[in-house]
Amino acid sequence: MGKTVKGIGNFFKFIVIAVIVLTVVGGSFYTIQEEEQAVVCTFGSPKAVTTPGLHFKIPFVQTVEKVNTTIKGFQIGYTSEGDTSDSMMITSDYNFIHVDFYAEYRVTDPVKALYASEDPELILKNVAQNCIRTTIGSYNVDSVLTTGKNEIQSNIKQMILDKLDSYDIGIQLVNITIQDAEPPTEEVSAAFKEVETAKQGKETAVNNANKYRNEQIPGAEAEADKILQSAEAEKQERINEANGQVARFNSMYAEYVKYPEVTKKRMFYETMENVLPGAKVVIQSSDGSVNTLLPLDSFNSEETKETKVEEEGEE
Repeated sequence: MGKTVKGIGNFFKFIVIAVIVLTVVGGSFYTIQEEEQAVVCTFGSPKAVTTPGLHFKIPFVQTVEKVNTTIKGFQIGYTSEGDTSDSMMITSDYNFIHVDFYAEYRVTDPVKALYASEDPELILKNVAQNCIRTTIGSYNVDSVLTTGKNEIQSNIKQMILDKLDSYDIGIQLVNITIQDAEPPTEEVSAAFKEVETAKQGKETAVNNANKYRNEQIPGAEAEADKILQSAEAEKQERINEANGQVARFNSMYAEYVKYPEVTKKRMFYETMENVLPGAKVVIQSSDGSVNTLLPLDSFNSEETKETKVEEEGEE
């Protein structure tokens, strides 16, 4: 009987020792997944472990907390319950507007994310709301609704990043985007939609005008080139004509130098023929005789020829 009790006691001791050993061995290892990082705390001193895989820890001495490092996100302005109070903002021109944002972030330092603050995501939300309202308040309502969205998003993101760097809470903003922006009333919303339509119409008109300009410019350039070529040809023609007149003048001057009186008379007669091509010049001398100077009827008048024939017949 005593041996039986002793055997049972030894068996329970073995079971207890085995459980202790399994607990110690099982608590000495932990696994980190690809999307995780761990913080191992030894006597209150934390240390980050970033390498995925199986790791060892000292049981009952070291504790391990895992942190998910994948990108997470949250909405700002609109809530699933339909509350839009956070989305109501005021612009620089004192207009009210509903703006909804979506922010994405991830953990960059697991130790600071766990121990630097109680709720880093809440801090990020508060910082984001402050930066959003500050930035929206510096733009007019037209920029927020239409043309200034990209610039607004960029300014808000940079402002948040700067504040997170100063807070140093172990998380980093990845991106923040405007989900929706609209006036608080349907009438105003419809008016802004009409403005946007008008702007699109303006862009279309400008594009059409640029297209027409690009189509007309080659034709205008060709016409201008044609005019220039014509002017150049006329210029050359006039130069050639002037050179010819100079050559004729030089030739006439050479003749004039040789026979001044004869040349002057010939030039006078030629000039009178050009000036008075159909006129007859008659000169009456002091003794009453009449001489025909121009035109020379004896050479170019049929009537003179007939008179000459009659005179020869009478002889």
